[in-house]
Amino acid sequence: MKFEHIIQINDPMNPLIDTISIEQLWRGLVLRAESPSMFVPHLDECTILERGDGNFTRRLRYGDLVIDDVVHLTPLKEVRYEVPAQGEIAASSLSMKIEAPTNAVLLVRFSYDDGQGEHSDPANEMYDDFKRSAYQEADIDTVRILRQLAGEGKLDASLLN
Repeated sequence: MKFEHIIQINDPMNPLIDTISIEQLWRGLVLRAESPSMFVPHLDECTILERGDGNFTRRLRYGDLVIDDVVHLTPLKEVRYEVPAQGEIAASSLSMKIEAPTNAVLLVRFSYDDGQGEHSDPANEMYDDFKRSAYQEADIDTVRILRQLAGEGKLDASLLN
């Protein structure tokens, strides 16, 4: 199943939401990759195994389930997660792309590929709908947490250096 959706970060037509800079957004998306337990409630442990040029490998533990993945960073543009096939887990990916269609508008495009292809039977279609909804809710939560961190000044460059 492939699934994609967009969350608007800055909206010049809505004065009730605080503006976040592209740098703050970028630092927040990297923080989500490096410290996912702040964003993923059921994650028991995340260990960064190795850092390379523009990427790092992680080991995630959810109870007895252990998943290794690779995070690719394209500064100020994209954080891409790739999970290679392992055990009973199919290869999958998630991309979080920063888009700025105008100077005042900032978006994040979330793109998922669970490696399973599209289903045509009703039971699996219902399961895919559930996954799409869960992914979207998790991404809304991510943006909510990023807004909170930005509002507290925790995504400012001076605090992260």
